[in-house]
Amino acid sequence: MRQIDPEARWRAMWSSLELDPPPDLFALLLERYRELHRHYHVLAHVLDCLGKADASRPIQRRPAAVDLALWFHDAVYDTHRSDNEERSAELAAEHLSGVLPEDFVADVRELVLATRHRAGPAPSGDAAVVADVDLTILGESPDRFAAYQAAIRREYSWVPSFLYRRRRARFLAGFLARERIFATDWFHDRFEAAARRNLARALGDL
Repeated sequence: MRQIDPEARWRAMWSSLELDPPPDLFALLLERYRELHRHYHVLAHVLDCLGKADASRPIQRRPAAVDLALWFHDAVYDTHRSDNEERSAELAAEHLSGVLPEDFVADVRELVLATRHRAGPAPSGDAAVVADVDLTILGESPDRFAAYQAAIRREYSWVPSFLYRRRRARFLAGFLARERIFATDWFHDRFEAAARRNLARALGDL
């Protein structure tokens, strides 16, 4: 996948909305994604997601809302908490309100919340796209998946090994047990089979 210049990509998204970027918002997001406790949930993950979003434009209703949701979806990341997506969604709403129409901000907020990946009815529309994009790492090459696994472990280095293995196994098995990991046909066709192989291998290694 081609390299993405983050600032140019940010400006292009706002240009598509015929707006100037809000002052200091890009810098705020960069500061968040450069926090020292992060190892996977960093800017590179966001840029990878944006590249996947670019490739899947034909199935999106509001591409700029998808982009903004991906920029914000891990803006709050604290491994000691379980409400990071909710807090990221609120951060997005806080900074986009008054800049974009209320319905657009509400869309972005709901798209960020789709990255909670809760079990139950699969998301649809742009929420399905954002959720699927965020999960594509599960269906990458074995080497990339292994690097992801190692980075997640570093983010949770404070968790004792026996407890981490138990919780991680539950997390991975939850996806493997789903009828479909990817809600959209576009991502299902490209990532589902590899994701199931990676998850089965990872569970066997825990």
